[in-house]
Amino acid sequence: VQLQASGGGLVQTGGSLRLSCGASGFTLDDYAVGWYRQAPGKEREGVSCISGTDGRITDAAAVRGRFTISRDNAKNTVVYLEMNSLKPEDTAVYHCAAGIGTCHRSDWDYWGQGTQVTVSS
Repeated sequence: VQLQASGGGLVQTGGSLRLSCGASGFTLDDYAVGWYRQAPGKEREGVSCISGTDGRITDAAAVRGRFTISRDNAKNTVVYLEMNSLKPEDTAVYHCAAGIGTCHRSDWDYWGQGTQVTVSS
């Protein structure tokens, strides 16, 4: 049972990337899935989350209107983070986490290894 983030890379300012959070050994149907990021020398911050109960989405102000979280309804084991209009300040290691229920929580059942996103100016 594990969670894995993938899809990171190097992109120019204004570019796009799509990250995937894949679950193996379980499905994400009833799970909230959150995306977090951590830049060098900075604390980890929440980016976006989709609820496992009602599909409600919560986005950080810094990414609102640029990033979109979504579930792959055909594959109940994948959640995406579509990132558009990328800025150098989006450079970080991105992690995903999953937990039963809603996004309003203090801990998660699973954390995935991160994927590096680098935005060049």
